Amino acid sequence: MPVVSHEQIWQGRIVSLHSEQVDLGGKEPVTREYVRHPGAVAVVPLREYDGQTQVLMIKQYRHPVGKKLWEFPAGLLDIAGEDYQVAAARELAEETDLQAKTWNVLVDYYASPGGYTESLRVFLARDLSEVPVAQRNFVREEEEALFEYAWVNLSEALNAVLAGRITNPSAVLGILATSAAKEQNWTCLRPANSPWDR
Repeated sequence: MPVVSHEQIWQGRIVSLHSEQVDLGGKEPVTREYVRHPGAVAVVPLREYDGQTQVLMIKQYRHPVGKKLWEFPAGLLDIAGEDYQVAAARELAEETDLQAKTWNVLVDYYASPGGYTESLRVFLARDLSEVPVAQRNFVREEEEALFEYAWVNLSEALNAVLAGRITNPSAVLGILATSAAKEQNWTCLRPANSPWDR
């Protein structure tokens, strides 16, 4: 829709607040305020272990909600021009010391399209191995220094989503999409370099 006017109200470290007059075809333009966000990627690390399909989850403190939430490795798309899968691989290595040979797209979504531009892509990472110690050059600080880790059976993770114990949106969607993809023997997965309309 045509934007009649635009004003940036506030700029923070990561996000900014904007106000626009938008022509929706009525008598007068309407005012819409929204938060501009660089977007992010998340990774579902998956392994087969002792006959079980498992995902690696991270418990991270999230200050806006005042809680530690079970999530997947994730990070901002804050490096200009960085390939999305490269960003996901970087986050996986930085947050878990793992790397993956097989990458696929699980799901793309907007976090809250009524008020935020934030778009997220969730990848599935398989055929995992540890990053060699000599290549681990990332120091975890702040919330990342407090991470808790757990390999969780996918079926148990799905039950935790349905019971409301896992509430981070990338984790919820990642678990639901991984469960659905497994039911289809992984045949529905998109390539890691699939187009992303964001």
